[in-house]
Amino acid sequence: MMIAVAPNGARKQKSDHPALPITAMELANTAEACHKVGACMIHLHVRDKQGGHLLDAEAYRVATAAVRAATGPEMIIQVTTEAVGMYSMDKQISVVKTLKPEAVSLAVREFCGCGEQLQTAAEFFAWLVKERVCPQYIIHSLEDAIKFKDLRSRAVIPGDSVAVLFVLGRYAASNALPDAQLATMLDCAGNNIVWSVCAFGASEAAQMLEVAALGGHARVGFENNMQLINGETARDNADLVTQVAARVEGLGRSVAAGATARALWGMA
Repeated sequence: MMIAVAPNGARKQKSDHPALPITAMELANTAEACHKVGACMIHLHVRDKQGGHLLDAEAYRVATAAVRAATGPEMIIQVTTEAVGMYSMDKQISVVKTLKPEAVSLAVREFCGCGEQLQTAAEFFAWLVKERVCPQYIIHSLEDAIKFKDLRSRAVIPGDSVAVLFVLGRYAASNALPDAQLATMLDCAGNNIVWSVCAFGASEAAQMLEVAALGGHARVGFENNMQLINGETARDNADLVTQVAARVEGLGRSVAAGATARALWGMA
């Protein structure tokens, strides 16, 4: 079972938790701590000088270099293209093409519109395959899952096996809204997917253990949740990785190291 850590996201600040990593060095320290307790991948967001969401190739290079120096070659570094209502698809694509990361996350709802936009997305997805940048397609809803399957059938999204992240819940003042659609989304998304799940709120760990029993993979971290399974606030992101990794063995699975994760994703 692959465990990825999403340590900060685009929205939260130090005021939400003092251990939320913002700077490149803080991200590197978090990656090192999480790698030691079982995370094989970090989902990387970078921030501007005011702590705001940023899509910038140079900022990603600095953060990536810091994480790589801290963790060595094994940990997968995945960058986000999340727009947060701030960036156009052209900007998202430009950052990825300039950076050429080893892995990238792509929200189906942000890239797969219609007409000319869809053609641009198809060309970009083909470029990712050609340049050996591993995409993970993010599915937020049943509608996204249906669209994803259709786009694969039309070869807009290429590949015999594709990595997918299902998002359960969403941001809200109450922190978490339950989402019981995973089985339906899995069915609608189609076959030959390497699927992971992230979830909001204190139910995160319990959801990840259900995912483990079903054969999926996990993404945990402060981006979506700061609470432990017992309801206490986690000290840091490593706490959230630890509580999932410690329980995986009891479900007949083992925690995947970086090399195994790369093989599962077709990156090896």
